[in-house]
Amino acid sequence: MDIRTIGKTPLAVTQFGFGGAAIGGLYRECTQEAAMETLQAAWDAGMHYFDTAPFYGFGLSERRTGDFLRSKPRETYVLSTKVGRLLRPVPEDQVPDYSYVNPLPFTVDYDYSYDGIMRSFEFSYARLGLNKIDILYVHDIGVYTHGVEKNAIYQRQLLDSGMRALDELKSSGAISAYGLGVNEVEVCLDVIARHPIDCILLAGRYSLLDRSAERGLLEVCRKQQISLVIGGVFNSGILATGPVAGANFDYGPASDDILGRVRAMQKIAEANSIPLAAAAMQFPLREPVVANVLIGTAKASSLTRNMELLKVDVPDAVYAAVEPFTIP
Repeated sequence: MDIRTIGKTPLAVTQFGFGGAAIGGLYRECTQEAAMETLQAAWDAGMHYFDTAPFYGFGLSERRTGDFLRSKPRETYVLSTKVGRLLRPVPEDQVPDYSYVNPLPFTVDYDYSYDGIMRSFEFSYARLGLNKIDILYVHDIGVYTHGVEKNAIYQRQLLDSGMRALDELKSSGAISAYGLGVNEVEVCLDVIARHPIDCILLAGRYSLLDRSAERGLLEVCRKQQISLVIGGVFNSGILATGPVAGANFDYGPASDDILGRVRAMQKIAEANSIPLAAAAMQFPLREPVVANVLIGTAKASSLTRNMELLKVDVPDAVYAAVEPFTIP
């Protein structure tokens, strides 16, 4: 699998990587055995970049990712996790519902300060059981997650002291790169205007369907040599399932407008005898500033099926034909 570098750093990642939310039990239970089988399928497919987070299963994804990678030579993979949430133990009946099935018995507290980021980093070491983390992403900063008033507080924490923690970790060699892991474009532009970063893990905003990143972010990333890692390439599922009843978009049921857009896209794909999911997987890497596309699943069979889609030749004409139906 081809590799691309992260920003101005010497760090290089495979063009496709493994996203660890599903092995933390997102939406449905994932057993330890299934998690290990899926991680092994990703490794065998050539995906040697692994992304996880404390939030995924409240520590479960980090533990499983570390269990898998511990036997691999350290120079053969790149690992990223996230900061911004601290886990706190609670009784089982007080574990919050964030759509994780059978998570570990913790709740989450937001903390984007210097101390919060340093504590989160150290706790991730312990959960992973590893002594090196390559990339840290500031997780879910922004109005999309917090709303206007709370985000103003958290963003102040990050800019006033949290970024200093990330700078210190990078300058000491504890990490090789840092950036944002978010679901919105606006906060990326806001933070970049105030502090340099290496990369952005952007979920669902630079896809075959949703082109929000084209509203200024791509241009800024090109100028400042900030790499994009793209998550949510299927926009919560609809670009994989097609516009079927119950299809999801952006973590919820797809609207009639979205169903109509995807229906039109699917007709174009079918007319060219290609799966719509193949075009969705391959689309982001047409942009040179995109370093990686993350694929997240809790089933080895799904991972293998998705990787088969990379063998499909998607003509440029297909991308041009679907563009009028995208969310600009």
